[in-house]
Amino acid sequence: MNRLAQVLQKDDLFIPFITAGDPSLDVTIELLLSLQKQGADVIELGVPYSDPLADGPTIQAASIRAIKAGTTLPQILKMIPLARSKGVHVPIILFTYANPLYQYGFETFVEQASTFEVDGVLVPDLPFEEAQTLATLCKANGLSFISMVAPTSRERIKKIASSASGFLYCVSTTGVTGARDQLPADLKKFIDTVKQHAQVPCVVGFGIHKREQVEAIQQYADGVVIGSAIVKEIEKRGKQLLIEREKEKALAEIEHYIGELQGINTVSR
Repeated sequence: MNRLAQVLQKDDLFIPFITAGDPSLDVTIELLLSLQKQGADVIELGVPYSDPLADGPTIQAASIRAIKAGTTLPQILKMIPLARSKGVHVPIILFTYANPLYQYGFETFVEQASTFEVDGVLVPDLPFEEAQTLATLCKANGLSFISMVAPTSRERIKKIASSASGFLYCVSTTGVTGARDQLPADLKKFIDTVKQHAQVPCVVGFGIHKREQVEAIQQYADGVVIGSAIVKEIEKRGKQLLIEREKEKALAEIEHYIGELQGINTVSR
């Protein structure tokens, strides 16, 4: 059983998202360690892209900062073994748009991702009908190809859910990522429909930023993905994270926020 499959045996999965290279790749490794320390079961690591259609303003801004800092896909891939050598053991899912993969080459990307200890890949703008080549390559190289499913027709939900691997990312609402004050009224009904057809854990993302939302979703889904809210906390402390004497305090504050989302007491670094 691989690293991701072992973790997915758990209930109430906590899957945070951060953008690689925001504010730097060195700090990204420290953020991975902080997320792991605060109970992350899986981490989604975003590959910065200039036109991130699924992302709201917070993650778009993080992508721009990372690109301006010179972050590239090859650098991110090479960073992951370094993170592993420093103690990061949680599964890492690369969240990347399709265009960088077309430029890189699907086969080259998948082979390198597998070699560099990535556990899975999620491509939000690659339609289900066009994803089979990449999904097949991932399977052949021991990677999970993570599918996303949004509120849509029952027939399409069944098609996507029944073929999912790893876990299934259930989009709580249409639109882009970003914090929302209220969960959709019909979210439970949507998740119940998805779970009728899925053989893998169903986790919910988009808009989650409060402990009460996490607790509500845990009643009917297998876990939560939290992105924009965490990226916002990183953005607030971007300058401090790059200053050695201020970095520890900034990381501790981010860990405290993660602890609040998790409903756990944090400890000092």
